[in-house]
This record gives sequence, C-alpha cells and structure tokens, in this order.
Amino acid sequence: MTIQDLIAKRFDHFEYLFQEYRESSNLTRPEKVSKLLSQVDSLSLSAEGLAFLYDRIVDLDREGVFDHGPWSDPGKLVPTLVNGTFKASHPNSSIELLSELRMLAYAKERMHSDLVSTEEAEDFLEEVIVHNLEFVFQTPSEETRTVMSEHELSKVAQLFAFLLEQVNLDGIKEKLAEEITLLCEQRPVVTSSAMAIIRLVKEKVALDRQQPVDRTLLDYVDAIYAPTPGSRSHPDTGLYEAYLFNAGPRELQIEASNMGATMRSFGLVSRFHAVLLHFLLREEHDDLIPEALDLSSTGKGEWELHTKFIRKLIKRIVHADHPNCIYGISRMLEKGLFSRRSIRAGLDNLLSIQVNSKVEKRILKSIEQRNPEISALQYLLGDLIQVIGSPLGIGQGNNPTCQSARGISMWSQHAPAKLINMVITAATQNNLIFRFEGKDLESNLLSKGLMTKLDYRLDAVSLVLVPHLDKIYNEMMRLASGRFEDPHKWVNPALYGQWIPIGFASCYDYLSNSIHDFEGFIRLFYAAFHMDYNDGLRIIYPIPLGIFVTSSRGDMLGFHAISLLRISRRADGAMRAYFLNPNNEGRQDWGQGITPTVHGHGEKHGESSLPFHQLAARIYAFHYNSLEVLQKRQNVPAEALAETRQLARESWGNSYIWNETPRQW
Repeated sequence: MTIQDLIAKRFDHFEYLFQEYRESSNLTRPEKVSKLLSQVDSLSLSAEGLAFLYDRIVDLDREGVFDHGPWSDPGKLVPTLVNGTFKASHPNSSIELLSELRMLAYAKERMHSDLVSTEEAEDFLEEVIVHNLEFVFQTPSEETRTVMSEHELSKVAQLFAFLLEQVNLDGIKEKLAEEITLLCEQRPVVTSSAMAIIRLVKEKVALDRQQPVDRTLLDYVDAIYAPTPGSRSHPDTGLYEAYLFNAGPRELQIEASNMGATMRSFGLVSRFHAVLLHFLLREEHDDLIPEALDLSSTGKGEWELHTKFIRKLIKRIVHADHPNCIYGISRMLEKGLFSRRSIRAGLDNLLSIQVNSKVEKRILKSIEQRNPEISALQYLLGDLIQVIGSPLGIGQGNNPTCQSARGISMWSQHAPAKLINMVITAATQNNLIFRFEGKDLESNLLSKGLMTKLDYRLDAVSLVLVPHLDKIYNEMMRLASGRFEDPHKWVNPALYGQWIPIGFASCYDYLSNSIHDFEGFIRLFYAAFHMDYNDGLRIIYPIPLGIFVTSSRGDMLGFHAISLLRISRRADGAMRAYFLNPNNEGRQDWGQGITPTVHGHGEKHGESSLPFHQLAARIYAFHYNSLEVLQKRQNVPAEALAETRQLARESWGNSYIWNETPRQW
C-alpha cells in the first residue's frame, strides 16, 4: 500500500466518523464527537491532513461541532487565550485547531457570518500568530515543553505552518522585527530559529525600506542574502565568485569591510562570506582578511601572530553551506585565544582525528540540508569554534540537560583546552570518564541519565558531549544522595571544576520536600553577591545556581540550572543580576512581572538579566565562598529581603511547606 493509499484510507475513515456524527442522537452525540475529534487529532499531524480538515471546515461548522462550548460564537474568541488552550491538550487543542481553520475560512471568505467579518478574522489570525511565535518557529519555552507532549507540539506546529502559507503577514512585521532582533542579540550557536524568521520575511512579507520596521527586517534579510554590494548584484555564490575574480582592489576592500561589519552587527554569517574568505586566501589577499573578520587592533595582532594556523583552519572548515564558524573564528581572535598553545594544539589534533561512526551519525542527523562535501568532523570543528568564540549561545534543547549545557558554557569560557580535549575523547571513543570522590565514572558503563531523547537541533559539540555528561551527572547525583543535604554540594565542583566555591546553601530539603529558613538562606545570597552588602566584591567565575522555574502565572514547573555571571548597578540605581540560562531562549515569563531580558538592560551577548531581588526570588541553591561571606550577613537589613521573600512565597512557595526555624548556615 502506497503512502497515498494510506492517506486516502484515513480520509475515508474521517468521512465515516463524520457521517456517524451527523446521524447521531442527542444521547449518542458526545461519544460520536469524541471519536471524530480523535480523528481530527490524528489528521492534524500532517500537512495533507490539515488541508483536508480545512476543506471540510464549512461542513463541520454547519453540523454543530462548535456548538455548546466556548467556541460557539467566533466573534467572542480572544486571540491571547489560544496559547493556553493548545497547552490544555486534546480534545481542547483539537477543537482550538479547528477554530483557527474556521477563522481562516472567514478570512478567505469561504465562510460568512454576522458574528465576525473578513477583516476581523484576518486581525484575529495575525494576533494568534504574534502570540504563538514559539509554535510558529518551533522554539517552545520551558513552560511549554513541560506541559505539552511531543505529539501535541507537532500537531500545533503543523497548524501554524499551514496558517503561514495562507495568512498575509504584513500586520505582524513589528513583532517579527522585535523577535529576530532579540534572537540575534543572544548570539546563539545554532541560528536556525533566526534563519527561519529571515526566510519567512523574505518569502512572505512585502517590505518598504522607507518604513523603519521594514528597514530593520530588510537589514536582517540583507545580512544573509545580500551583505555587500557585490553579493547584492550577483545573488548566487558562483556568480559572486566570478565577480570577485574581476574586482579591483577598491572593490575587494569594500566587500571585505561590508562583510565583516554586517557579521559583527547581527551575529549572522552569509554563505557569501565563506566564498569571499576562500577567495582572499587563494589569491593571497591576506591584508583583507582582518577586515573581512571585522577585527579590532587586538584581533589584528592575533591574526598576524597566527596567520598560518588561521589560514589552515579556514581552508579546512569554512564552507558556504556551513559558514557560521567564521563568526567564531573572529571572536576567538578578538579574545586572543589562539595565543594559548594548548588551544592551538587541541584544534590541530582535532583536525586529524577519526570520528567514531556512532558520533558521526548523531552529528549528520542534526543537519537539515546536509552537503555531502562537508564531513561530520568539519561540522564539529565549526561548531566547537563557535562555542568557544561565543560561549553563552549554548542551548540545552528540549531535554532536562541544563547541567550539561551549563558545563559546556563554563568550560568554553574558563577551560577551553579542557573542552577541546573532552570533545576529542568523546568524538573518537564515543565515551567519557570523570572522577568523583576517588571513583572513575565511565559513561558507557553507566545507565541512562535524565535525558530520554536526544534533541538533534543542538550544536554538534552538545550532540557529542551531552549524552555522556548527562549520564555522568546522573551517576554523581546518585552517589551523593542520602547525605541529608542537596547532592549538588558535591556534584557541581566535581563536574564543572575546582573554581566552583566550596560553600553551598540550599533552602530546599529533599527528604521532607519543604523549604527551610528561607530568610536566612536569602540573606546569605545577598551577603555573597549583592554589592551593597558584600563590600563591592565582583564575581570572578560563573556561580552555579539552582532555580525554581515558574509559569507565566508564577506556578511551580520544576528545577533548573543556571550560572550567575555578574552583578552590576545600572544608571538608574537598580542592582541587576546577569546570568546564563542554558535554554534555547533566554527570555521567559516567570510570572509576577519577573521576565528575564536579553537586551536593553546592559546585557552582553548571550546573557539574561533581572533585577537582583527578582532573581533571588527564584533561587533554591547556590555556591559561595564561606570564608568571605558568613561574617557579612549582618550587613543585610531585613527590609531588603521582604519583597524577595513575598515573591517566593506567593509563587513556587505555594507548592511547599515552609519551616521558618532558623538554621546554621
């Protein structure tokens, strides 16, 4: 039986159930509705199924599928409530999906109603898309991943893919401009989300450079498809390469300068950039390489010291179909990292390794449109350079592997040679060994970790390391459990490295599932890190924090691992905390007005930030220097803690018993 035969059979089954529904009595109708919606749920997992349901939406509405429920009057539907209904799962999500198809039919004038006009239906769908960009671009938030199954996520993603083919997107240009800007400000290693928006804008949205919002969107489109005058007039890599061969010195200088400046401005790399770099190397225009990489005097000095090695890297790993590593090379030069002998030696070793066949399959499976000319090793090297060059762009994917992602980010910042060595071992042996309290933990000899399914939308470094780090972390936690304290006290220094402070505090008691002496706990946090009370001491190395993740309503969702990076006072006098959130997206709504930002409040690329007291209100565990902090607790007045304590008690705190008895910290 062919695929077409299977699809036809499913459509026939729907028609059979629909006919049963039509002929049902009031007594049997609820059962028939349930069966029909189950078939809707199944059909909505494919583009063909959604198109079929859209064809049948007029009949479904006429036969009363929306009657006797909140969807009965389309004029009273609220776009902002759609997101929550999708998260309510089947059958509500299936009825909601049909409701969007009905609204599309109104917008396309396939249906008419006195309750909603064509224009109102169009506005409704635009609002729905704006408030559901996580589904549009398949970048679900932590809350969404927690409450929705893979089945439901796939179903809703199919719906929005279908809507995007049908809806005029001119009305959401401002929101798209904001979304692409904030995504790129985070300088992610994996840029697929940003690229999806740019492709959507290029193909579906009419733009006028005279309009400010349109100009912003066009700048991002040009960053990928026309970053220079030469690429704009020769919009094909073959034509562009021919243009470069015939270009004069001044034209080449303009190409290099424009290419580098565009990359630095947006953190995005065009395939034309790879063509330009290879041309400049081949034709020995080494003097233009620093401009093409937009290097400062520091970066130029690094390039001059290590020209031979950088030339070799570019020739081996940069490709038009894998150009993102160019940004990583630029950032590594700017940081002076190639002057570390251990890093050069590690990267040189990587150039000659044989990648394990299982590891190779994992890497290649993650590439959506793979070029057979690019090897798994090239993808791995390119992403490793990206990770080391811009370490805060690491994401954990759709798995509870935040500890692994946090570790990769820490090592990339403070032990990049160690990270390279781990990648070599894991890539060649498909294995890792860590030592914990005198015992060697070999990942291949351990049972499964927290991860149930590997997310292949991660960077290649994570794909190589996370399966092993996750199992090792889980085994460390198992060995450290049962000690009447949070196991992270021992696991974090063992996993991440000896720069993690020995002091450790947790307000959460695992055995009783309760909160102990939160005021004393949070006072210690203020004394350790708030610069008004810790004698102005700054954070040197990232501090592992355990936080309670909450929904947009402030409800408890689960535990999460982040890194506190720095504390800084803003010009308005507010003390702000800057941290790495190793999700794929650093912006979330944690309820109570607590919404981490990634831009506009002094954040460096990849950082999230919150007012100090708001971050403190979500913390349950942290490391600190016990020799420096304990005597500073008296510096923290009770009134400084009041708002933090209230935010905690009225959100995640509702899920626990609180023990107010002071304890010895």
